[in-house]
Amino acid sequence: MEMATRTLAVLLLVLAFGLPGRAWGADMPVDLELVLAVDVSGSVDEEEGQLQRLGYVEAFQNPRVANAIRSGPYGRIAVTYIEWAGERYQRTVVDWMVLDSDGAPKAFADTLAMTPIGRERWTSISAAIEYCAPRFDNNGFDGTRKVIDISGDGPNNNGPPIDWSRDEALARGITINGLPIVNNRPNPWGGEAPRDLDTYYRDRVIGGPGAFIVVAQDFGAFAEAILNKLLLEIADTTPPVRPPDGMPNAPRHAFAACPHCGDLP
Repeated sequence: MEMATRTLAVLLLVLAFGLPGRAWGADMPVDLELVLAVDVSGSVDEEEGQLQRLGYVEAFQNPRVANAIRSGPYGRIAVTYIEWAGERYQRTVVDWMVLDSDGAPKAFADTLAMTPIGRERWTSISAAIEYCAPRFDNNGFDGTRKVIDISGDGPNNNGPPIDWSRDEALARGITINGLPIVNNRPNPWGGEAPRDLDTYYRDRVIGGPGAFIVVAQDFGAFAEAILNKLLLEIADTTPPVRPPDGMPNAPRHAFAACPHCGDLP
């Protein structure tokens, strides 16, 4: 009888004051809703796939990421990790997680490290965007910013036109950032390595207010590039409009300049 009385009292308090956090169906406010969309197409071999995954794992284990998260007004972000390849292959590897403490980014990294890496043929950046954009709908979060972060080592060669898919995402109020992996290695079928991939990402992929790219010179430089990119995204920092002439290591530099980047010059 006493237990029933206590239970009734708790229910009355909930009805009177609501539940903490997501009360009455309200979405949790966060500083950033971030979709990490990672290329696992045929041009990314097993070793390179491991380097990509390790780059993300190490980045979220880095205390600088936890410090950047804490620096925001809400002190928390929401992140999900998605792999993509051709038009018919997109996979949510880690669903939305709230990163709001010193331990939360590491927990995300640990979950990511334990999950197998997929692999499929073709490269459909457009289909990846179309898969990622609805992930923001009814996800339980109300982000100050909504960002899709696309990394890959080649241009769109499958699925809808990239311009259509990008523009539809921008119309939803989503910013698209890019991390092109520039290398001179031919693809597994002997095709020539893509040229000017950084320019392609800048002009055809990214868009929205504050959109930018961070270029990895090769897969070995990916870990450094993704860490720098995450810090910029979490802190809502826009890099320079273009790399200064003669700047050392320019291919790794973050820069923003595209016809679809909001108020950027």
